[in-house]
Amino acid sequence: MSVAPIRYFHRQKQTLETEQVYGERWLRWTYESALGRFALNLLVKRALLSRYYGWRMSMRDSARRVLPFIVDYGLDVDEFAKKPYAFKTFNEFFYRALVPGARPIAPGERSAVLPADGRHLAFQNVAAAAGFYAKGQQFDLASFFGEGQLPEEQRALAQRFAGGSLLISRLCPVDYHRFHFPVGGVPAESRLINGWLYSVSPVALRRNLAYLWENKRMVTLVESPVFGQVAVVEIGATMVGSILQTFIAGRAVAKGDEKGLFAFGGSCVVTIFQPGRIRFDADLVQHSADGLEVYAKMGESLGTAG
Repeated sequence: MSVAPIRYFHRQKQTLETEQVYGERWLRWTYESALGRFALNLLVKRALLSRYYGWRMSMRDSARRVLPFIVDYGLDVDEFAKKPYAFKTFNEFFYRALVPGARPIAPGERSAVLPADGRHLAFQNVAAAAGFYAKGQQFDLASFFGEGQLPEEQRALAQRFAGGSLLISRLCPVDYHRFHFPVGGVPAESRLINGWLYSVSPVALRRNLAYLWENKRMVTLVESPVFGQVAVVEIGATMVGSILQTFIAGRAVAKGDEKGLFAFGGSCVVTIFQPGRIRFDADLVQHSADGLEVYAKMGESLGTAG
């Protein structure tokens, strides 16, 4: 069984860190043992288990988990829009709002920002993502956009974004779980693609990158006057009860505006730009090329228009 730690680079501290994985023993057993993988395919990847756990985290007695969780993971309560004891359930705490100004938005009309708190991978060309998690596995854009489920005349997204720039933002249960628009523009209606609920932790993705396009996900296209068409995709995962969109389709948004939230669990936001439309920040590209995610917060700089 593999016991390789999950390492990442902390952008603000400029230090190499080891991730404190929520439920690590269970996660590694599930994805790194034969019996665990049997349980994974029999039950864990299915929506029923995650719905049950999400229901439990929405019960009133789940609120008793809030304070121990804050202490165990050293969360900054001064960021919370509500006092820790005011949350009526654990789920309410999990998708908590923050006080205004807790996530400053990087300025500049030609700059894009990170859409969520978390650990980020940036590839200037989507083809460069091959081999980061699992050697030789390509990022399959057609499957990711669910084009097999679309009428033939609508199967153009993969071609439109081929050779584009890819950002994978991985959220852990300890992170702020609202996601935001990385660019300003006009968002279209989100399209739901149903799928399984595998974990999106590196523990799981090292075995199969395809979990990113086999899981339930929601695709939103944003028409940006600066960046062109940008695809923002939220991916559900094990124990994520739901993906909720809070924006209004067709109404213009500014970069950093709230887009939606995840209910309980780890999850992921993938942002894809068309070729030549963005230059990712050098630190994101370099650490990703070196096999390291970069921990940074929503609103921090992602890159500039190409």
